[in-house]
Parts: sequence; structure tokens; C-alpha cells
Amino acid sequence: MKTNKIIFRVLIFIQLSCSSQQNKINGISFVASRDSINTKHISPVIKAHVNFVALMPFGFIKDLSSPEIKYNTDRQWFGETKKGLSQYAKTFQEERIKIMVKPQIWVWKGEYTGLIEMNSEANWRILENTYLEFILTYAKAAEDLKADILCIGTELEKFVLNRPKYWQELISKIRKIYKGKLTYAANWDEFKRVTFWKEIDYIGIDAYFPLSDKKSPSLEDFKSGWHPHKNEILRVQKQFDKPVLFTEFGYRSVDFTGKEPWKSDRVVGNVNLEAQVNGLQAIHNLFWKEDWFAGGFIWKWFHEHEKVGGSNNNRFTPQNKPAEDLIRKLYQEKFKK
Repeated sequence: MKTNKIIFRVLIFIQLSCSSQQNKINGISFVASRDSINTKHISPVIKAHVNFVALMPFGFIKDLSSPEIKYNTDRQWFGETKKGLSQYAKTFQEERIKIMVKPQIWVWKGEYTGLIEMNSEANWRILENTYLEFILTYAKAAEDLKADILCIGTELEKFVLNRPKYWQELISKIRKIYKGKLTYAANWDEFKRVTFWKEIDYIGIDAYFPLSDKKSPSLEDFKSGWHPHKNEILRVQKQFDKPVLFTEFGYRSVDFTGKEPWKSDRVVGNVNLEAQVNGLQAIHNLFWKEDWFAGGFIWKWFHEHEKVGGSNNNRFTPQNKPAEDLIRKLYQEKFKK
């Protein structure tokens, strides 16, 4: 009788472990374009065994102290607008791929959004009002689309830290419109200072942690570099008792890719396809097996698959590189378990 109980417990443990693996978000960040998309554009996504895509409508501000957000205009690319979001989402949903709506802000000249900070109370109020309109527009769109996740902001540290009451109230207003899961995409060095994790469903992290100063880090180099960061992530996860979601993760296929993985402004650098593979493999080895880890979205994937990436490309995209083969293998493994 005792032996039967032990076997039963082992079977339950295996079942729960398999369920945890199968339920992971195996996602990509799908870049908005000028064009609508069709099955041709998403066929490579399906082949990569992706079960979630992040779709990113954009709002624009003039500079870091400008309070007005312009969005959903005729001057934007189709995929960055509300209409484009809907067309993209429905095309993916027809193939049973789930959606995270991830509205983002772009500052003119590409300045870092985490430094957005107003120089007067009046401007803070304008920013709050325009951001409210912006995010509620896409909360309503996400609800209409029955999107599974809505990301309420991306890398807005100074805005979040300076206006904590606003963000608490914003979450409540979003909840009245959108009934799905909520996250916020905190930068890798920001997530431990976000105060509202308890109010949303996932601790979202854009996981560009510095991991290695080596020119071509090995798998073990990447794994070693992750240890202090993983410990900090786990500390925050336990504090708020929420699953962790990598709202963005990825590496450029370039030398020294583990040193400052967030940098996308430097096009120069020797192509290093192996380092990109090692970085992606390390994340999966260390996180996808954890029950408290929800999964993540690889940065980034373009719609015209045959025209991007390749063996001479040193950018983030894994397309037409060994990294794409790895993703297909890793994501397929998660489906099989």
C-alpha cells in the first residue's frame, strides 16, 4: 500500500512538471511594419513552434520632457496603429497563436524611455492624461480581441517612480475595461524598484542583464553570469508571489553580446552566431524549468522572413541564423513534454 502511494505521488509530480513546461509562454516580439500581414508572413513563426506573439502599437513623444503622446495617426506604420494591431492579432489568432498587446513609447532620436521625466507638475498632469488615453485605447482593443495579456507600459522607470499613485489608479481603470492578464515590462535594472507588482498578474522583465565581458561567451559563461541576477529575480518573485515573465529577451549575434545586451544602437561589430545561440540556450536551461517562470518573448522577429537576418547579420533577430534552429528545437521540446 505504501509503495502504491509513493508511485502515485511520483506520477502526480511528473504530471505537474509536464503541465508547467507545456504552459510556458514560448513567444516572439513581432515587429510592426508598413504592411498588413497574411499566412505567408506568419508561417515561419508557426514553424518555430511559437505559441504567443507580442504585438507593439506605438505612441511617440518629442523629447524626454515632452508630455504629449501622439498615437494611432495616419503618419504611423500600419502595424503600429489600432487597426494594424487588430489585423495582425486576428491573423495570428486564426492559427491559434495567442497575443500579448504591448503598447510602447518612442522618444524622438531613440532616447531611452526610462528617462522620461517632466519639469513641472502641469506637464506631469498632461503626460498622465495622454498616457491614460493611449493605454486605455489599447486596453479596449485588447479586450475586443480577447488578447491573453496586456502590457501596461514598457521601461518607464522615472514615470513609474515619480507618480506611484497614478500607476495604482491606472491599473484600476484598465481592469474595468480589460479582463485578461496584466504585466508591465520593467527594464532589467528597474524591476526590483517597481511598487505595483502585487496589483498585476506577471512580474515583467526586459531581461537584458549584463552576463559576460568575454568576446565570445560559452554556454557556461552565460550561465555563470546569470546566477546573481536569477537570485535577485527570485527574491522579488517571492516578495510579491507573482510569476515572472520575460517581456523581452535576446542577444545580438555579435562579439561581446553578453557585456551590454541592451545596446542596439551600435551596428558595428563582428558577427558571432555562436554567442547568440549560447545566450539563448543559457536562458532556457536556467529559467524554463522553473515553476515560477511563465516564459518569455524573444526580441525580435520581422514579417518578411526571407529578407532579414542571415549569416552576415549582427542584430537581435534570430531569423535565418543558427539561433532560429535553436528556438525551433527548444520551443518544440516544451510542446512535447
